[in-house]
Amino acid sequence: MSLDNSSSLLEVILAGRDCLVAGDSCSSDETCSPRLRTLRQCVAGNGSVKLGPGARSQCANAVSALLSSPLHGCQCKRGMKKEKNCLSIYWSLHQSIIHGLNLVESYPYETVQRDYDYVRLASITADSDVGMTTVNRCLDAAKACNVDDLCQKLRTEYVSACIKPTAKSGLCNRPKCNKALRRFFDRVPADYTHELLFCPCTDTACAERRRQTIVPSCSYESVEKPNCITQMRICKADYVCRSRLAQFQYDCEHSETSANGCKQGNYGACLLAYTGLIGSTITPNYVDNSTSSVAPWCSCSASGSQREECDNFLGYFTDNICLQNALMTFGSESDQQPTLSQSSTPSPSHSSRENRSTTSPPETIETMRNILDTIIPTQALGNELLVGQSTLPSNSLPISAPPPSLMLQAALGLLLLLLHLLNNGH
Repeated sequence: MSLDNSSSLLEVILAGRDCLVAGDSCSSDETCSPRLRTLRQCVAGNGSVKLGPGARSQCANAVSALLSSPLHGCQCKRGMKKEKNCLSIYWSLHQSIIHGLNLVESYPYETVQRDYDYVRLASITADSDVGMTTVNRCLDAAKACNVDDLCQKLRTEYVSACIKPTAKSGLCNRPKCNKALRRFFDRVPADYTHELLFCPCTDTACAERRRQTIVPSCSYESVEKPNCITQMRICKADYVCRSRLAQFQYDCEHSETSANGCKQGNYGACLLAYTGLIGSTITPNYVDNSTSSVAPWCSCSASGSQREECDNFLGYFTDNICLQNALMTFGSESDQQPTLSQSSTPSPSHSSRENRSTTSPPETIETMRNILDTIIPTQALGNELLVGQSTLPSNSLPISAPPPSLMLQAALGLLLLLLHLLNNGH
C-alpha cells in the first residue's frame, strides 16, 4: 500500500471517530436517530419525566443500542471548530451516571502525540559564540514566542484583552480575556506555551513574571476566593470545561506504583491537560512567587459536609505527585544548551526518556538551585513582568551572561555535588 493510500485510510478512520461526523451519521439513520433523541431526553433536566413511567427502561435500551453505533468511541479535538457541539454529542452518551449506568471512558479528546523540543527553542535565540551558552529559559521562551508569528500574534491578543479596561466599569473584560487565553493555549504549539508557563525560576522576580503570564488579576482573581465545589459545579455544567477537567484528571492521575508517579506515565500529556484548564472557571496557576505550587483560585474553608469532596478536588493540584513530578522534571532540565555551531544534539525523545527514567530527589534539585542562585547571577529583566514582553521585538530583550570562568566554577561545583549525593545514596 502506498503512503498516499495509507494517509487516506488513516483520515477515513479518524473521521469516523469524530463525534460531529458520528452525530450526523446517526441523525440521518432512521434507527439511530430516535434512540439519540430518547437519550438526550434522558440526560436533560426533567427529560425522563416526559418519557413516562417506563423512562428507566427506555433510557437503558437507548444506551444499549447506541453503544453499538458510531457514537460509541467517538472523540473531539481540543480547540476545534464547533468544539462545544462535538462535546455535546459525546456527553449525550458518556454521562458520569445515567440511571445507574457508569459510562465514564477516559475523556472526550483525541490523544495528541507531541515531542517538546527545548533545544530547538533555545537555538532560535542562541548567541553565535562557539561552545556552551548559559541560558535563561524564561527569557528564551519570551524571545522565541516573539519571533514566531502565531505565538506572538495570539500572545499579544490575550495580553491586550486581559489588561484593557472596559468603558463602563473600568475593569477588564474577564470573559474576553479567558477566551483569548484559551485560544492561545489551544492553538500555539506546546513547545512555546509550556516554556512560557513552566520555565524554571530561581528567584522571586522571575517567579512573579512567570505567575503573571496568564494575567491573574483579570483571568481569575477576586477579592474573596469562591468555594471549590461551586467552581467545580459551574465547570461541569459547561461542556468544554467539563471535558478539560476530565482530561486533566485522566492524564494527571497519580499512581504510587508507577515509576514516574503518573498512572498514564506521560508527563507531557499531563502538562498539556493542565494548560487546557486555563481560561476556565477552575483556571490553575502558581499560588505565589516563592514556590512552584499550583492551584485554582478557590477554597474549601466553607464546604461543610462536602469538605472531603472539595479537598479531593483541590488535591488534584496541591497534592498530586504526578503533576508535581511533571512540573519539576520540565523545570529541572539542563540550564546549559549547545549553540548552533555544535552538531551533536540529543533528540527530544531521547531527552524525554532520560527524564522519565532518571528522577532526582526534590532535595537534590532544590540544593542545586540554591547553589546556582549564589554562583550565577540571575538573568532578570529588572522589575518588568513577563506580560510586558509580549509585544517587544526580540532584539530589545537584554541578556547578561556570566563570565566563562564563573560558568566553569558553577559546572564543577554541581558535578562535585552530584557525585557526593550519589555516593551517599549508595
